[in-house]
Amino acid sequence: MALTRRQQVLGGLFVGIGLLTLGILSRVLGTVFFAITVAYVLYPVRRVLVRRGLPRRLAAAGATAVGFLFVVLVLAPIVYAVYIRQSLLFGFFRSIPSEQPITLFGMTYVIDVSALLTQAREAVLDVAVSTASAAPVIALKAFLFVFLVYGLLLRPGNVRQAMLRLIPGEYHDVVLALHRCVRDTLYALYVLQAATALGTFLVAYVVFWLLGYEAAFTLAFFSGLLQFIPVIGPSLLIVAVAAGQALAGEVTAALIVTIAGLVLIGFLPDALIRPRLASITTGMSASLYFVGFTGGTLSLGIVGVIAGPLIVALLVEIVDIITDERTSIQQTIDETVPEPAPDPSDDPPPEPADPAADD
Repeated sequence: MALTRRQQVLGGLFVGIGLLTLGILSRVLGTVFFAITVAYVLYPVRRVLVRRGLPRRLAAAGATAVGFLFVVLVLAPIVYAVYIRQSLLFGFFRSIPSEQPITLFGMTYVIDVSALLTQAREAVLDVAVSTASAAPVIALKAFLFVFLVYGLLLRPGNVRQAMLRLIPGEYHDVVLALHRCVRDTLYALYVLQAATALGTFLVAYVVFWLLGYEAAFTLAFFSGLLQFIPVIGPSLLIVAVAAGQALAGEVTAALIVTIAGLVLIGFLPDALIRPRLASITTGMSASLYFVGFTGGTLSLGIVGVIAGPLIVALLVEIVDIITDERTSIQQTIDETVPEPAPDPSDDPPPEPADPAADD
């Protein structure tokens, strides 16, 4: 259907103003994106509260409070590790000798790691200083995040209606299919990963506490946080801790933390939690998830942690829709095309009459 002159002008205005808006709001696009994704995940909480008799505003506020509490639980241990436990972290760096002897084929080589230790200490200080200096901006973005989540949960039907009005009715099924894909993917990314991360944190805390680590809580928290990184996960932290133990000359402790960490922290939570929550996963393979996570993180930073796997899931869904559409069209064609009439020339010649039958 050809567009009228008025529709073309309105479409051009929409595109132009949309691009201008993206340019002006570029500094908060990440906050807006996370708010939309969190609102997707919190919508069932809001729906349950409404069904229990709470007013619409209180239900939206309650669901928003749940999301805000989750964000605080994620960020608070990071602040605790960087600021409160900073002395323990620096003490761990100081306990590592600056020169590490390595023996190969009867020859001893000395490797100077003092520059790496200095860079590690400076990185921790830079994170602390930059976070403190950006505190007003972070507070403003946090307020914007809460405000957006509350607004989206207050009237979720308005967003759905506005989206469907912009799209012709014949494509509503495609939009709804993509909506279900986004919902399921975000549930898998947030709910499943969060549950696995919580289980990893609890197991890691017990393991590190039994092994005598003073910073057991901090190590356990980062083990849970690394659970959001596919394939690698908390194994990265386990290897780093074991390497630090080995560099400090504690080879036996390094072997113990490697074996116990990889089995109990790296493998056990995945094996116990993920199968029980498999009903909310998207069915995306681990390889595609890893590609989306890695590509999204390298391209968009922290936003790519969610945006990367999400866009890969949407691509897979579009491919499935196209495949189903082509299959449906082909079946329709096969059913409507009539079978060709038989050619009389292909009939076998009549058999000659038997003379004995006439007698």
